[in-house]
Amino acid sequence: MRTILGVIGGSGVYDIAGLEKPRWKRIKSPWGEASDALLFGTYKGTDLVFLPRHGRGHVQSPSSINYRANIDVLKRVGVTDVISVSACGSLKEELPPGKFVIADQFIDRTFAREKSFFGPGFVAHVSMAHPIDSRIADALQRACAEENIEYARSGTYICMEGPQFSSLAESNLYRSWGCSVIGMTAMPEAKLAREAELPYAIVAMVTDYDCWHPEHDHVTVDAVVKVLHANAENARKLIMNVSGKLGPWHTASPQIEHVLDTAIITAPDKRDAKLMKKLDAVAGRILPKKKKESAKKRAKR
Repeated sequence: MRTILGVIGGSGVYDIAGLEKPRWKRIKSPWGEASDALLFGTYKGTDLVFLPRHGRGHVQSPSSINYRANIDVLKRVGVTDVISVSACGSLKEELPPGKFVIADQFIDRTFAREKSFFGPGFVAHVSMAHPIDSRIADALQRACAEENIEYARSGTYICMEGPQFSSLAESNLYRSWGCSVIGMTAMPEAKLAREAELPYAIVAMVTDYDCWHPEHDHVTVDAVVKVLHANAENARKLIMNVSGKLGPWHTASPQIEHVLDTAIITAPDKRDAKLMKKLDAVAGRILPKKKKESAKKRAKR
């Protein structure tokens, strides 16, 4: 199977320049509208599909993003691996603005978002113990080193609801939990990618020190945007580099790509047909295949 690398771009990353034969195309999803059209292209023989998480022009807030549709359209067009690029605040002194964090754990503090493709009538429970695909994370680490991008190999990303930034009390609480960075978009994105059996890794691009740091100003949009521009170019170089390390042939991650084998708990005769139909892309691998109508039966109609 060929690699089709899906890239979800966060704040400041709304396009990928340098792709061969680039074309934007909007993909329909039974889960509603995705954030934007998808950008298709290739780079040195590897197929890429890019989705701006907030839409071009940054029109979606963290809470208004249709995370289910975003993951569904990536799965629907055949994406095999997903890299999320996300702006974040730092909760540690050693993670200054401009540094990239290849996070490997999450804490989900969001509360106003649809967090699963499954639900009443078709229930599933996937494991999130190890939410990041180490194969992709290793490739990102090598790419950062080759591009001279300052990075940290691991860390915990805490996802808040937003859109407001943290209070000082919240920021200090998250630091006491040992969190590395704070953002507003990795959840439920990573959970949905796991339900869709998509290997997923995240690069958290530090833009500020949140509000806990006594020697830095409180977070402002202007300050964040200045760092975003510098981070965006590094993000582009990183994606171009890592695409060659993942492609052109896909290396399977069996525990992730077969997670639904042991996740479905609803009895076959109790499963909701309408929900199953919506899951045609996300869970199509495990759903019963429709029987093709024979030519003899078609002729009788």
